[in-house]
Amino acid sequence: MDTSKSSTAPEAGQADPHHRDQPRRGWRRWAMDTRPLRRPAYRRLWSSTIVTAVGSQLTAVAVPKQIYDITGSSAWVGYASLAGLVPMVLFALWGGAVADTVDRRKLLLVTNTGIAVTSVLFWLQAVSGLDSVAVLMVLLATQQAFFGLNSPARNASIARLVPADELAAANALGSTVMQTGLVAGPLVAGALIPVVGLPELYLLDAVALTVTLWAVFRLPPLPPLATTKVRRAGLREIAEGFRYISGRKVLLLSFLADVIAMVFGMPRALFPQLAAETYAPYGEGLALGLLFAAIPIGAVLGGLFSGTFSRARRHGWMVIGAVVAWGAAIAGSGLSGSLWLAVVFLACAGVADMVSMVFRGAILLSAATDEMRGRMQGVFTVVVAGGPRLADALHGTAGAAFGPRAAVVGGGLLVVVAMLTLAAAVPALRRYRI
Repeated sequence: MDTSKSSTAPEAGQADPHHRDQPRRGWRRWAMDTRPLRRPAYRRLWSSTIVTAVGSQLTAVAVPKQIYDITGSSAWVGYASLAGLVPMVLFALWGGAVADTVDRRKLLLVTNTGIAVTSVLFWLQAVSGLDSVAVLMVLLATQQAFFGLNSPARNASIARLVPADELAAANALGSTVMQTGLVAGPLVAGALIPVVGLPELYLLDAVALTVTLWAVFRLPPLPPLATTKVRRAGLREIAEGFRYISGRKVLLLSFLADVIAMVFGMPRALFPQLAAETYAPYGEGLALGLLFAAIPIGAVLGGLFSGTFSRARRHGWMVIGAVVAWGAAIAGSGLSGSLWLAVVFLACAGVADMVSMVFRGAILLSAATDEMRGRMQGVFTVVVAGGPRLADALHGTAGAAFGPRAAVVGGGLLVVVAMLTLAAAVPALRRYRI
């Protein structure tokens, strides 16, 4: 059977003997590598992401908006974020272990159904006029628990759908769609609320999730490989995942690189103060919107011109370079007295973040065995979600003590120094290549 036309792909790290690509020439060398979309199973998974990337942001906007409307307090909005974070972290770690023991397709069906049902419940409480913060926080915690179970299985499945030499391209495609959702989703939500009302945002998200359910239903079965030892998904399996990471330096370093970049260098908590003080002459609303949009816009642009990613073999150096570039760009934005120059620097940081995401994801999928990929993706989900929240606390404190611009510059420089020091001290990441 011609595997280039089948619904599954060779295990990561194996060549596909039936598939030969012609060299990409001219401008196509720089444009996004779309080879993974030739594979029907991956194409279905990716296509569903286009819809849900925007739909999920509708709920992400609607929940804090509704809580603020009920309470009039930003503090309660922050408490709700924490209520969603804790179950997401716990269930992502457990979900990674579950994803290594069951058919990942079935797990995706169950968890996406749970997310969709929760969105319907969000809609029902909104149209009923319940106005209960407690109910909203319980629903948010439930939805984030399902997301924690879903994300590791979804990400770990990619390596079973495309061969190793297309992992970077597949990650670029997925990350670009998600970043596009971060830009388009809030804009769509802001435009729809005055027209259809806030409750309907929840319903639209639920409808979008039916597309995901259909796409997942069409995937091939993704059970554990025949060589995988039969096990239960418990605390011992979660602990085994952490031991696996500690025994493989390149995996540990890929996580540390993200922690360095996000905890020290994500300045979003300072954007409101920067908009109100440093860039007030440009208009506070305009400045705030541009600051928040700049990084994801840069990430989308980086994804659209990600053709070079597929040709890179030194994935470790790509991560190191991207994190250093992220830190330098963040520092540059802090030094900028002009709003437009700061936005350009933040957009450059977004490009660097896209490169880092793509190659860290490729390392996780190629350096880990299939029986451990779910647990690796569970930890990855926790790091990606937790890092920016820790950054909010760190930068908020530093901004209050030293001023917002000094905190942004200091954080960016700290990223550069920490990443270069780590790369020099531990050569495993520098040496990693496919």
